[in-house]
Amino acid sequence: MSECITKEMLEQFEEKCGDSACQVAKNAVTENGLKASAKNGEAQRATRQSFSVKLKQGAVTNQKQSGRCWMFAALNTFRFRIIRKLNLENFELSQSYLFFYDKLEKANFFLESILDTLDEPTGGRLIAWLLSSPMNDGGQWDMLCGLVDKYGVVPKYAMPESKASSASGEMDSVLTVKLREDACRLRSAYTAGAKREELAARKEEMLGEIYRILCICLGEPPKSFDFEVEDKDGKYIRDCGLTPQAFFEKYVGLNLDDYISIINAPTADKPYHRSYSVKFLGSVKEGRPVRYLNLEIGELKKAAIAQMKDGSPVWFGCDVGKCSTRDGGVMDTNIYKMEELLGVKFGMDKAERLDYGESLMTHAMVFQGVNLDEDGKPNRWRVENSWGEEPGEKGYYVMSDDWFDEYMYQIVVDKKYLPEELVAEYETEPIMLEPWDPMGSLALVRG
Repeated sequence: MSECITKEMLEQFEEKCGDSACQVAKNAVTENGLKASAKNGEAQRATRQSFSVKLKQGAVTNQKQSGRCWMFAALNTFRFRIIRKLNLENFELSQSYLFFYDKLEKANFFLESILDTLDEPTGGRLIAWLLSSPMNDGGQWDMLCGLVDKYGVVPKYAMPESKASSASGEMDSVLTVKLREDACRLRSAYTAGAKREELAARKEEMLGEIYRILCICLGEPPKSFDFEVEDKDGKYIRDCGLTPQAFFEKYVGLNLDDYISIINAPTADKPYHRSYSVKFLGSVKEGRPVRYLNLEIGELKKAAIAQMKDGSPVWFGCDVGKCSTRDGGVMDTNIYKMEELLGVKFGMDKAERLDYGESLMTHAMVFQGVNLDEDGKPNRWRVENSWGEEPGEKGYYVMSDDWFDEYMYQIVVDKKYLPEELVAEYETEPIMLEPWDPMGSLALVRG
């Protein structure tokens, strides 16, 4: 066999593309594009926004041109409790407030990682990885918990959106330039003989510059505020002088230590029923570390259903770009008939897609319902997104159960919905995954 593409090969390829099916597909795709030509109308029509278990939420939120999905999804689960507790029509928590402290904590975490790796070669894979994305918008549930434990939450009106929070690319770009420069200065000073105490002092000065940039871009976060809302019956509620931490404790009232992450990663390097973490993944340095329990996909479904049946939504992470439509809000493995259109087979399974970079966690959302058939099995899931009301049905998507199997990677549930033996497995010493493992990818989402 030839190592090169030969004239004979080209003639064979051309002959195989001469059939009528290829010609029809070519006409359709050149006129309409791949996805539009492959879209399966039957799958779209079969999708229904009706669910046997359905939770009621306020208006859909909008992260706009930012990568804060993980934060929006978590705050959507928090505001659900406030809306229900106070009988409100709608309510939203400030994403900009936590965004400010997330950026500051990520800067500190990055610089501490640089100080921890001063003896690593600059051209090595680890330093190259750290420098590839020193500042981004993404995150994980445990990172969110560290922020809330330390800084609390505030209503959206106490720290509203800014241009930089809603379209974070410019701010992230400036912060990235500064942090790479800071890493260069710290490593160069170490090479020149600077002591650790001197490097720590320089790091503190660097963080002061990051804080200044954040204040200019996002505004200064409030230390306290007055909480004022009106419920559905016109009752006025006022609570003055609250700190963000007191507000979370009083009105959200969640013990975040009760909520744990379970994942489905069916790859050979991650045996089920083991606990995992990811090296150099985090934000609040003293906060809880990122930790997952890897389980069979059915265990994720059982836990999510149990929590929703008990009246609480479920945070989750998935690969939203696969087999989904933004206009119809459908997530279904049959939404595109790409094999039939192209006459080419696509046969990778979930584990192979993870191992070969074809799939990873790209987006976090919230389950607000599920439809159970006559045997109690789920066949579709109700998804609250954070892209505004235009996509889907007023911002809500429908996920097929088959899609859950293939592209769902993580859910967060109260550990009371898991058997005791699974909670014990979660609490074992975690196996440390490499920083570039796909289970850490949600934290690398850019603005």
